[in-house]
Amino acid sequence: MVNPHSETKPDATVIKGRHRMADGAWLSTTLRVHPHQHAPKIALIHSLALDRYVWEFVAERLALHYTVLTYDCRGHGDSTKAPGPYCVEQFANDLRGLFAALGWDSASVAGCSMGGSVALTFAGLYPQHVRALALVDTTAWYGPEAPVRWEERAQKAEREGIASLVEFQRRRWFTEAFLETHASVVEHCVQTFLANDIPAYAATCRLLGALDARPLLGDIHVPTAILVGEEDYATPPAMAGALHTALLNSTLTVVPKGRHLLPLERPDVVADAIAALPRSVDQERP
Repeated sequence: MVNPHSETKPDATVIKGRHRMADGAWLSTTLRVHPHQHAPKIALIHSLALDRYVWEFVAERLALHYTVLTYDCRGHGDSTKAPGPYCVEQFANDLRGLFAALGWDSASVAGCSMGGSVALTFAGLYPQHVRALALVDTTAWYGPEAPVRWEERAQKAEREGIASLVEFQRRRWFTEAFLETHASVVEHCVQTFLANDIPAYAATCRLLGALDARPLLGDIHVPTAILVGEEDYATPPAMAGALHTALLNSTLTVVPKGRHLLPLERPDVVADAIAALPRSVDQERP
């Protein structure tokens, strides 16, 4: 079996860039360009309070066969960290801006957690740009209590500092076994989390509290792979099941002994599911 965190380097050109959005915000990107000009394209969107590193090991695998875009969402990583307010449609428009900047007409789109909500919204607003979807540990709606719960988390960060949430996050992100055996990956995520700008973090929490992409689901018809960790407490299997029911052209995989960051904890499983989507679409289209 392939080491899930190997350092295998794909035969791709890696380009780091910064792209300016219509409102002046800058988004920081990594583009792994496959040498074959007709290789399928995939955009990967990360989770709340982290950055494109969430997709690092999956992107390495996909870049063996595909051109892969990862980027830091606004308010995150090396991108502009304005205090907000934010909305999910704004994040979807950012991805559209990146497609325009890169000259991409369409691609498969995958998102983890917050990134999955952005991917859903992007597919609903701009179906012409989406060939397939992968939705990992995510949801279209956090439920009726979401505005209150996400507001509480935002206020805790504002009141007590971002470090007050670290232990809560670590055990939601990863299983105990992964925490014990992959200290460098866990530490990288913790340091990224601690580097968050608190107003931007709070604004993104409020974005998720207000999220309700359910009205868009009936208009999404592209092949969709839904994956969720069996032990995901943040967006549990029931939420993934609701997506699967609403998205008629979808598959659902519950990954045993996985939690909320499957792209880091189980990159082989996630990469295989994503890689299958462009191949199936390419077979259908001339």
